[in-house]
Amino acid sequence: MHPFSISVADDPGRAVAAHAQDDHLSYIAGGTDLLGLMKDGAAFPAHLLDINDLPGLAGVDATPDGGLRIGALARMSDVAANAEVRERFPVIAEGLLFAASGQLRNMASMGGNIMQRTRCSYFRDGDDPACNKRRPGSGCSALDGLNRNHAIFGWSDACVATHPSDVAVALAALEADVVVLGRAGERSIPIADFHRLPGGTPERDTVLGRGELIVAVEVRAQAEGRASHYLKVRDRQSYEFALVSVAAAVETEGRRLRSVRLAMGGVAHKPWRLTAAETALRGADLDDIGALEAAIATSFTDARPLAHNAFKADLSRRAVLRALQTAGARA
Repeated sequence: MHPFSISVADDPGRAVAAHAQDDHLSYIAGGTDLLGLMKDGAAFPAHLLDINDLPGLAGVDATPDGGLRIGALARMSDVAANAEVRERFPVIAEGLLFAASGQLRNMASMGGNIMQRTRCSYFRDGDDPACNKRRPGSGCSALDGLNRNHAIFGWSDACVATHPSDVAVALAALEADVVVLGRAGERSIPIADFHRLPGGTPERDTVLGRGELIVAVEVRAQAEGRASHYLKVRDRQSYEFALVSVAAAVETEGRRLRSVRLAMGGVAHKPWRLTAAETALRGADLDDIGALEAAIATSFTDARPLAHNAFKADLSRRAVLRALQTAGARA
């Protein structure tokens, strides 16, 4: 690992100013993603600014209208265990509990989790294969290489990697907002706009720039929140990224779906909303499997599987149906 210095921040405004002024400075909280990247030679910060002591950023607060404000420094395990989270938005708690390991969840922060680098095995390969995320302009080894775990939506010739966060998928389905502090004050970014598709600049995973710091994630009150579920399909039972995952949240009238929110992980460079299926599912009967399958299929007409991951389209449709049925049973 290359040499670096470290200091401790005690004021959010000064932390933001330091980050804006130094292109070689990185924030560190739990460090569960950043330190791994540094060890793999995929990140080279000259200075780490420890933000764990910043005040007011580690709480999980229920709002009077039924929403939540989750501090960026709240640990994943604490958020997953929070009674208000489990009651109001079980899909968030489940998304967190399916992530990483218990030890990592105890360390990892919510802000850091959604800021994880979108990457694949070529990105972390110590032999330094072509990877536009590591070395812009070098090419994408996965495009014509081993791409079983890669994207089927939204990819470009520059990058076919998938975003690793589980809870970001849940937050996408719930249309959460990421609250960011910059030098001009706070702003809210809809999570649908927070992560980027690769396009021609896959080295940029989010819309954040220098001098910006995530301070919270806000989830508005919504009827679908309590009837929600996160389903993760992976090669092994624990400590594994998703092959595909689904966050489903529904509102029903009897057995009919009044509204549906669906997002997927493991299929794109960012959490992927199934907006066509959401529209087609409104009014569908949860007991009419054929109608559900047909509605879900509307979101897969633009899927573009690669050489080794065509199975993901079928697996995804089946996973969406199962997650939808589980969420519907909670309504």
